[in-house]
Amino acid sequence: MPNIKFRASRRTLTSHAGLSIIGQCFEIAGVDSIDSRFPTTLGMRTSDVIKSYLGLLCLGMSDYDAVENFRRDKPFQQLLTLQKVPSAATLRQRLEKLAANDLQARTATWSTTLLSLIEAPITAETTHVCLDIDTFVMDNSNSKKEGVSRTYQKVDGYTPIAAYLGNEGWCLGLELRPGKQHTMKESNAFLERVLPRAQCLTKQPILLREDSGFDSQAHLALLEQQRQVFADEGRRLDYVVKWNPRGSATADRDTWLAVAADYWEELRPGKRQALWTQAVSIHDDNKTEYVVQRVMRLVERTADRDGQLLLEPDYELEGWWTSLDEAPEAVIKRYQAHATHEQFHSEIKTDLDLERLPSGKFATNDLILHLAQLAYNILRLMGQLGMTGELSPVRHPAKRRRLRTVLQELVHRAALVIHKARQIILDFGQDIGRMTVLKTLRSRLRYPRGTPC
Repeated sequence: MPNIKFRASRRTLTSHAGLSIIGQCFEIAGVDSIDSRFPTTLGMRTSDVIKSYLGLLCLGMSDYDAVENFRRDKPFQQLLTLQKVPSAATLRQRLEKLAANDLQARTATWSTTLLSLIEAPITAETTHVCLDIDTFVMDNSNSKKEGVSRTYQKVDGYTPIAAYLGNEGWCLGLELRPGKQHTMKESNAFLERVLPRAQCLTKQPILLREDSGFDSQAHLALLEQQRQVFADEGRRLDYVVKWNPRGSATADRDTWLAVAADYWEELRPGKRQALWTQAVSIHDDNKTEYVVQRVMRLVERTADRDGQLLLEPDYELEGWWTSLDEAPEAVIKRYQAHATHEQFHSEIKTDLDLERLPSGKFATNDLILHLAQLAYNILRLMGQLGMTGELSPVRHPAKRRRLRTVLQELVHRAALVIHKARQIILDFGQDIGRMTVLKTLRSRLRYPRGTPC
């Protein structure tokens, strides 16, 4: 075993060199402008409180007490341009006060400002840029936090709603909801907040994708109205929403079988399917009528995949509301790609350490999720600009990198901090690869090229 000795010196070291990029993103997003809206006489700027907690989230930490490790960490303060780093108690108290003053409405614009100024890459899937909206469960069992209740996954927690744009998964909306709240409740208002952000970030046609929890006549009517608004502006909006049969699949089986009689095709011995499109009339709250297309698929199984015959035929009926003028197979394939957003939910819950929210107050936890939206987009931006293509460290090729990978490869990097000629120099030693990536990112972010939303 080698003879290992431990020694301390006066040199300043940091294990989070990636904060240099994160602090730059805070500046571009306009986080400092919050001081004019929420001034304070308590000796610490509001922006210092917000940026300190955002810094924790960008390091994969969400607990208030984690900030205590950075109170004497000079690089943390300097790289994020903080005057002071708050204590855990101050952080908790100030976030609760800001949540009560509805800071959430202000934070929602930071992400769109950052993404628009940087001209973040937004990749379309075939002809449309996809906008995925869905709810997910955050398990906060065995807690007495405000708003925690029984969720659709049979655990106690929250069911926040989120919206992701493009194949990169930029988060355009992340709002907290009580666990028992139905998916459709307040979703129309959420959609009306998110669509202008998506419209600002891309000029390409937008395809909205949602699951069966959003199947309601009022919601479909709103989508048709929004399509007309887009059309009046020379834009295009389409949607694919999973149909919720609500018991009609079993009750009207004979009717569905009669309709499918002309569309059957055999997929394998013992399995066949029928695909067709039908027009359905719906009405909004004002009794206005809309005609919406619905793609239907009926699958009949008389034998399983191993050839074992079933006692009775097994039927599976599915449907998708859509405005796309495409073949049923193409519509179904577009919707199947909607499942990718589940990974984005997972990254928020695990990589940002937000499965169990830190506060006992609902409004504060809602504010924390709004801040997490910006932290998520910053890490995603670092991954897309610095970890794909030729600059990427040695890893398998990918269209995007998980937030945990960005944290490991770019954020949690050790460096020697040198102060010289009014500059801060980060010395990476022989780690030339990561230094090149971070240097290129800083140069890329120095002069924003786009226009703010």
